[in-house]
Amino acid sequence: MVDKPRVILSGFADESAIDKTAPQQFAAFAALGLQYYTIRFIDVGSGVKNVMKLTVSEIQKIRQLQNDFGLNVSSIGSPIGKVKLRDIDDGTKNVFVPFKKYLGQDVKKACELAHAFETKLIRGFSFYHPKGSDPREHLAQAVDQLGQIAEVCHRSDLTFGLEIEANLVGCRGDLLAEIYRKVNHPAMVLIFDAANVIVQGFGPQEVYEQYEVMKPGLGWLHIKDYRDPGPVDKGGHVNEDKLANFVPADLGDAAHERILRDFAGIIPSLERKLRRRGVPGVFLDLEPHVKGGGQFGGFSGPDGMGVALRGLCRVLDYVGIEYHLRDFEDIKASRGF
Repeated sequence: MVDKPRVILSGFADESAIDKTAPQQFAAFAALGLQYYTIRFIDVGSGVKNVMKLTVSEIQKIRQLQNDFGLNVSSIGSPIGKVKLRDIDDGTKNVFVPFKKYLGQDVKKACELAHAFETKLIRGFSFYHPKGSDPREHLAQAVDQLGQIAEVCHRSDLTFGLEIEANLVGCRGDLLAEIYRKVNHPAMVLIFDAANVIVQGFGPQEVYEQYEVMKPGLGWLHIKDYRDPGPVDKGGHVNEDKLANFVPADLGDAAHERILRDFAGIIPSLERKLRRRGVPGVFLDLEPHVKGGGQFGGFSGPDGMGVALRGLCRVLDYVGIEYHLRDFEDIKASRGF
């Protein structure tokens, strides 16, 4: 009997906690049966912080707590690449940081965090081009800067995942695929997120086509969906603060069934590729935003995270992809039985 392809389930743990405290995040994920999480925003006693702002003592506290709850970090949910390419006032609130400084401070810090949390993966983005301009006009600069980021990650034995998202140079699958080909670096992979395509006004067929063109560079998937974005200028600027129709993977417009059925075919080869870079397997990372989402994060609550996880599991069961959730044998093992 041929083994079914298998994925590792993970998620952005901050979406599950009302106040984003570490105990709430970890309790929710442990109760859902998850053993991996992506760290993004978290409170360990001194207020909510982005992972990039954590101190050494806060990292130590988080490490101890995640061990208590039997959790591991799948990726650093960093905002690397969510800054302007050029120092131009384009009417947005996006900030500009000189790239040499950005590379030496922010990218370096992200790599240090990955080592501190014992993960091989850093999530990032493809930079904001000036609002209203054609992203293709800025591909060369984005490729140059992302190539340097990939090299820094590579020197630290890490892998940088580039996520598709509105308003960035890599806002569409074809653009990200071109970036991936031109950067041509073993430390860079792509992250597909179907909802981030739907919100730009694309339909299910176009979503699938964008997934397909990204497929040669895929490293892992973010799982969320969206329903009825309304009239949108395809590929144009998206007001992320007004996005309100996020739904679980089995309810939205993106046709996750079709995407995941195809994805099943590349899981074995992708797993081999990732394992060579020290990654334990192929992650599906829940980022459902079912109670709201914006430019730098979203919220689902413990109940919404559970609904989103069960929705994803239903799709995975249907298309024949295996996954692991904690069971009694895991509980016994943790107690030394």
